[in-house]
Amino acid sequence: MKTVKPHTGILVALTVITCWLVSLYFLLTWDFAWSNPLVYLMIVVQMHLYTGLFITAHDAMHGTISPYPKANNFIGYLSVFLYAGFFYNRLYVKHHQHHQHVHTENDPDFAPHGFWKWYLRFMLNYVTIIQLVIMAVAYNVLKIWIDEKNLLLFWVLPSLLSTFQLFYFGTYLPHKGEHDNEYHSSTLQKNHFVAFFTCYFFGYHLEHHQKPGVPWWQLYKTK
Repeated sequence: MKTVKPHTGILVALTVITCWLVSLYFLLTWDFAWSNPLVYLMIVVQMHLYTGLFITAHDAMHGTISPYPKANNFIGYLSVFLYAGFFYNRLYVKHHQHHQHVHTENDPDFAPHGFWKWYLRFMLNYVTIIQLVIMAVAYNVLKIWIDEKNLLLFWVLPSLLSTFQLFYFGTYLPHKGEHDNEYHSSTLQKNHFVAFFTCYFFGYHLEHHQKPGVPWWQLYKTK
């Protein structure tokens, strides 16, 4: 199942990217007080928007943003680069290895060693030296104009927290343990509110493996 209307997937993707960008702009220029509870709420909101960037790139990997490959891949490249300086082509190869070799030693998203060892292996499979250099350069350039506490609180911290959100709800929880299906995946009970706010419906993970051509914003329909 591909996106029925050619421009709908692009509109959804650009909405996610724009929400992230607008939110980040205001947060980086916010003269906030530590006692303001909105500060901590906005960290969570920004974390969720970071997760949306990665989920958008994930849709691109399955060709569900646009039936036009150049548009689809451009949005994929843009999303993961904005997320944390990742390179789309590397993530593309790794993610399709996951789908082809799920729950095996050739699956880069699987490690039967408990949460923290699994998370470490997951990160080492995707993070590269060049990506860390890009982020370090970006940080040092941005802090010329932006208060460092804003950078740390609203740019660095939410992106790090979103890796846990993506890993726990999108990889660890669905694939841990043994399963009686060919995709070695479990799925959340049907609750679209919970499914969206935990990981953009990717808690419906068995359904994603069964129908990888369904974009995140239509995945709830497969439940």
